[in-house]
Amino acid sequence: MNKESEQKIRYIFQKQKAFFKTNQTKDIEFRKAQLRHFRTVFVNYTDALCEALDIDLGKSRKEAEYVEIQIVLSELDYLLENIDAWAVPTPVESKPHPSGAKVVSKIMYEPYGVNYIIGPFNYPVQLTFSPLIGALIAGNTAIIKPSENTPHVAQVLENIVKESFDESYVAVVQGAIEENTLLLSLPFDYIFFTGSPNVGKIVMKAAAEQLIPLTLELGGKSPTIVHSDADLDKAVARISYGKWINCGQTCVAPDYIYVHESVKEDFIKKFKAYLKESYPDGSLGKIGKIVNKQQIKNLAGYLEAAPEKIVYGGRYDPETRHFEATLMDQVNWDDKVMQQEIFGPILPVMAYSDINEALEEINNRPKPLALYVFTENQEFAQDVLNRTTSGDAEINSAIIHVGSHYLPFGGVGTSGMGKYHGKFSFENFSHSRSVLQVI
Repeated sequence: MNKESEQKIRYIFQKQKAFFKTNQTKDIEFRKAQLRHFRTVFVNYTDALCEALDIDLGKSRKEAEYVEIQIVLSELDYLLENIDAWAVPTPVESKPHPSGAKVVSKIMYEPYGVNYIIGPFNYPVQLTFSPLIGALIAGNTAIIKPSENTPHVAQVLENIVKESFDESYVAVVQGAIEENTLLLSLPFDYIFFTGSPNVGKIVMKAAAEQLIPLTLELGGKSPTIVHSDADLDKAVARISYGKWINCGQTCVAPDYIYVHESVKEDFIKKFKAYLKESYPDGSLGKIGKIVNKQQIKNLAGYLEAAPEKIVYGGRYDPETRHFEATLMDQVNWDDKVMQQEIFGPILPVMAYSDINEALEEINNRPKPLALYVFTENQEFAQDVLNRTTSGDAEINSAIIHVGSHYLPFGGVGTSGMGKYHGKFSFENFSHSRSVLQVI
């Protein structure tokens, strides 16, 4: 990074610090007006976003609109509709004052200040703009760094931001490690990071050095349990949706499956039939593209380590970055594919006979971002939830919870910290200030 670029980043940061001090962002009407304008600009860029998502990640128009654009718009509309009610100070009970005077207590919601939002490559629109609108609805300013791994999308995001906001309010900084390192050295008031646990550690360390509060949206090996009484056809279809969307590059994708041994053979048979029907031409490209050749190499390494365990798929093309939906059977915890989050379209299957042993294996590992249970027995499902922990969980479904602005989304332990979406975004990006008044 040259000196001019460094100076530009510092200049934008100082402009935002100065603008926040004017208190304009504390005006609810200002926030709403800014976000309504952003909404108009954002919609006008739908074609450009879809084209860029196709180039960078091979996303179809349908998928791009559904999992990227519409989720942002739905959440934005919900925030605009409810901000007036959320921003009102909340009265609470008061303890008696030692003097006997009357006491009134309330909680005020204040913006932190200048926020730094680090976007990921896998859902570069949704997972960059959803935190942004949460930060803005709470009254903050923001500097965004989109992922350098999706450069075409990053450029469109910058164009949208430039057309929507003054850089003293919201700005985009393009770049990679050098730019991120510089930005993390600045005294931001809040940091929001979405990405891998390894980079999350770097972000958290930088934040700790300046005592900056932050949210980490990370990932992990999210388990799926298919019990003996599960509707296997529904389980296969819903697990497939959650796994193959975005070519498996989803932080809450089912990472592996524990299926009861009594139905495993039937489950594998149904899964292979479903895949064959879903991709009848054997097309590698139908589920999108892997982000880069290095990740193709990483995924290929899982298959090369245990080629005899591939029961469907396994083909890939480093040049086009396509990777086939791949099913592996007879997998165990010693296999290479089980050592870390896969983040690609490879789905390992393991059998269990005793749920206690399966849960012990799950609990012996880092806390996952999500956990999925397929069963017709609600007592069994609740027992699994009671005896495990994860950022979030679903019963007889997969990854749908991410699109709900009624539920808080986020991890626990190594899968992240902090929750957002809907009202939880407003709360996440706000400082809850306790106020006690003696009358």
